Amino acid sequence: MLHKALICQFMLTLQHIALYQFRNYLQQSFQFNERVVGICGLNGTGKTNLLDAVYYLSFTRSYFSRPDSQNVHHGLAGIRMQGNYLLNNEEQQLICIVRENNKKELSLNGNEYKKFSDHIGKFPCVMIAPDDVELITGSSEERRKFIDTILSQVNKSYLQHLIDYTKLLQQRNSLLKQAAEQGRMDEALLDILSEQLASKGQYIFEERKVFLSGFLPLVAGFYKKISDKDDGIGANYESQLLNGDMKQLLQSSKQKDAVLQRTTVGIHKDDIELMMGNAAFKSEASQGQRKSLLFALKLAEWQTLKNSKGFSPILLLDDVFEKLDEQRMHNLLHWVCHEDDGQVFITDTHKERLTASLQAIEVKFQLIEL
Repeated sequence: MLHKALICQFMLTLQHIALYQFRNYLQQSFQFNERVVGICGLNGTGKTNLLDAVYYLSFTRSYFSRPDSQNVHHGLAGIRMQGNYLLNNEEQQLICIVRENNKKELSLNGNEYKKFSDHIGKFPCVMIAPDDVELITGSSEERRKFIDTILSQVNKSYLQHLIDYTKLLQQRNSLLKQAAEQGRMDEALLDILSEQLASKGQYIFEERKVFLSGFLPLVAGFYKKISDKDDGIGANYESQLLNGDMKQLLQSSKQKDAVLQRTTVGIHKDDIELMMGNAAFKSEASQGQRKSLLFALKLAEWQTLKNSKGFSPILLLDDVFEKLDEQRMHNLLHWVCHEDDGQVFITDTHKERLTASLQAIEVKFQLIEL
């Protein structure tokens, strides 16, 4: 019993959220009194917006990359959001305010953050939404963003290097464009920016390489749990830096960069190659297989964060019933709701289906109807 009590102590739960002028919520609050929370309602009632609000409090931004001006209730100005958490048996109050001029403020237990990056990873959460299949079928940018989101929550230094790299890349690209317009290059400045960019980029590459060596096998394991078979799933880290350090790459691409007016080499070109046997996954996989791999990637993210933090991240499942067949759905729900101790939010348009699915795995749950 003592062992179980110690395990339960290390948990993260959102107990209450209050929303003012966020999306379709003018002024509304929700109390969460079970570990598993089902949210049902017709399309347009705010199910996804409620999950996005939970995500926003973790990352200080919308999951859907919307500017804050689009998150404000129509016709009004400003947003206020408050989340009351229990983290390792301690109460935590988080308040986020977006002013009329889009100035954002964030405070935890009355102490205002000076840098929002200091907050990332404090209340980890993982969201799975309908458009996430882009992670598999979309551009390399989607997969880099996915990896960066995980690493930024577990490694503060990585997040800072990523912020610095992005700024330096913009500065170097601006210099290349300016040089083309003016017909002359400031070689000294280019060398300085290249050296700084190489330093940041090399660090990010090394961190990604180490991380993915453990993460990608985890994805294959979760795929098998959801599908009851492995389908020959594999993944490889693709990076130009596998063929040489970034300083050398920048030096050798100097002339090409000047012509194209942008930086053509670096970790901003990295990708994860998803495979099924010897073929590219997205060209061979069925809809069911794509959905299974999506969930496997997200659950591997969830497991990685749990291993790093020592407690389970909040899991947000938006409209998942439309994505998986009944058996895969049962496997997924049984694992996330029954075999683990993290807080889970699940939305569905059909109350009866949601209720029946949660009852089938014999877990206590709260049902919120919008």
